[in-house]
Amino acid sequence: MNFRAHAREQAAACLSLGSPFTARLLSLVADRLRPETPVAEALLTWPTERMQADAVALRLAGALHHLVLTGQAQVLARLYASQGNVADAQLWHAVDAALRLKAGPILDTLALAPQTNEVGRASVYIAAAHWLSAAYRLPLVISELGSAAGLNLLWDQYALVIEGQIWGSPDAAIRLAPDWTGPLPPMAPPLIRSRAGVDLNPLDPVADRARLLSYIWADQTERLARMGTALDLATEKRPDVARAHAIDWLETRLSRPIPQAVHLVCHTVAWQYFPEAEQARGLALLARAGGRVRMDEPLAHLSMEADGAGPGAALVVHLWPGNDRIVLGRADFHGRWIDWQAPEL
Repeated sequence: MNFRAHAREQAAACLSLGSPFTARLLSLVADRLRPETPVAEALLTWPTERMQADAVALRLAGALHHLVLTGQAQVLARLYASQGNVADAQLWHAVDAALRLKAGPILDTLALAPQTNEVGRASVYIAAAHWLSAAYRLPLVISELGSAAGLNLLWDQYALVIEGQIWGSPDAAIRLAPDWTGPLPPMAPPLIRSRAGVDLNPLDPVADRARLLSYIWADQTERLARMGTALDLATEKRPDVARAHAIDWLETRLSRPIPQAVHLVCHTVAWQYFPEAEQARGLALLARAGGRVRMDEPLAHLSMEADGAGPGAALVVHLWPGNDRIVLGRADFHGRWIDWQAPEL
């Protein structure tokens, strides 16, 4: 897939996920970009086999939003603020000028994988953790892959609200209320013994604040506000996120069973960015580790990942001992809705 087709496909995804402005922006880039600047050359010659895996269109959207948030593109910032009241020609003129005049910072961002750290996905962690706590009656030890700034490592600081009921603290600064279908998760408050995450390039909630905000689409003001609150919380709590290759780190974490606890290995929209060989290695490590555990030291692998089936992402938990694969349902990539299909306990 070439860049233009990729950008159009991502524009359609943005529209379906509630960001008409980003959809319009990427559609304009797909239609009007010309190979006359270093940024255009980088985009149009990006290896086609890496286009989807590298999420190139999202990198570009993040790069432009970062310019706006950091005051590096004043004209573009004014148009971002106006959004729906801007003609296509006016918006494209400002984008084209940014591509030409701010090639350096844009290319710097294009070299980096997007790290959305979408807090809405924490709804899945909260529901799954209650389900696991009801199933095992043991505390949790959490190992998250692709943690970025560790915002979703702090999911127990947020609350899930369904039909007026609250899973979590009623005083939580962030209350997540996805459209929910299916049975309610059990009310079994999890006890977290310890938590840690890993990322190839972990981000700091203070130093990288603008970058983390830049990957939230500019017209989704509620998501932006929620991200700001989560960053404030992460600044205070400082979740433990190691800088390492995820599967190397996971191998160490799985080196021995954890007695009297559920070892919860989890990730949301991160696995797809790992090379296929590393994915296979990770699954093999989990299977070997699972083969060693007893009932009082279970291992759970929870994933929220695209599976090509749609809508949204598949929610799956793999449990050992027993080697049981359980479908928990599906969820919107930003956590706007959850179709919960977990078996009742």
